[in-house]
Amino acid sequence: MIRQAAFGERTRLLKGALHCHTTRSDGEMTPEETIAMHEHYGYDFMAITDHRKYNFKNYLPGSKMTIIPGMENDRNIADDRPVHTFHSVWLGREKPNNPYEQDQVIEKASVKDQFEFQKVLDEGHANGQLTVMCHPQWSGTFVREFDQLKGNFAMELWNTGCAIDNGVDVNNGWLWDELLMQGQKIYGIAVDDGHEAIYHCQGWVMVNAENNVDSILDALKNGAFYSSTGPEIFDFWIDDDNVAHVKCSAARYVRFHCAASITKNIHGEKGLPIVEASMPVKNCFPYLRVEVTDMAGRVAWSNPIFLTRG
Repeated sequence: MIRQAAFGERTRLLKGALHCHTTRSDGEMTPEETIAMHEHYGYDFMAITDHRKYNFKNYLPGSKMTIIPGMENDRNIADDRPVHTFHSVWLGREKPNNPYEQDQVIEKASVKDQFEFQKVLDEGHANGQLTVMCHPQWSGTFVREFDQLKGNFAMELWNTGCAIDNGVDVNNGWLWDELLMQGQKIYGIAVDDGHEAIYHCQGWVMVNAENNVDSILDALKNGAFYSSTGPEIFDFWIDDDNVAHVKCSAARYVRFHCAASITKNIHGEKGLPIVEASMPVKNCFPYLRVEVTDMAGRVAWSNPIFLTRG
């Protein structure tokens, strides 16, 4: 049996926000207000990722929120297009295992293409940062413009701000599949990119970890999480008879994504919700993942189970 790393021994997964803005850069809410809002909605951890301004601090007195150190780093692509850019969330360890300082500012700059931006990512990776490819549709980038980037542990599948304001980055699974089909081992996350208050607490990750920075980062790096805008995924595995199974909260339909085969929506009888689904695994390489869509159209994404021929 192969079980996706988010599921198994731990019975309670941690709820987290990985892309949040505050008045430290261009957010509407103060850090204190932003943390308080996430605590109200049951979050266990969050990263305050203001633009090019690093953060370690929990600003809310008495808060039990675990703060993941980080920032959002970006580079415009130097051409004539009005929006053409690379944005990347950086997530790091606590001191002393992190060379960045509280409120350290990264200067704004431009790059020519993804190969120049790779040098920016390389600096982050050398300094122990986990990096995320942010909102590729909003950024005006096609797959061929970022498919050679190395070292991102994840890309954004859902971005609330982009979805509300622009109707883009609402399900980047098709872009994710292109990278996975190349053999890249990259995970998918749902985030809010919370510049305005109405963006917050609509996209999150559920992580199989202990509630401390190192455990959460290790779980993220290893894909031991799933992402959601509403539905819950309770388990996802392939049994010894080569049948894939998922258990979830009430869903309108479940879709298994196997890159080598046509996907299919699995519905309940007579349109009723379903809470589990199965599918024989045939020629599923190099991965199998699952999406769960609830009656309101909200989606949860598992990370892949990586497979080989045979």
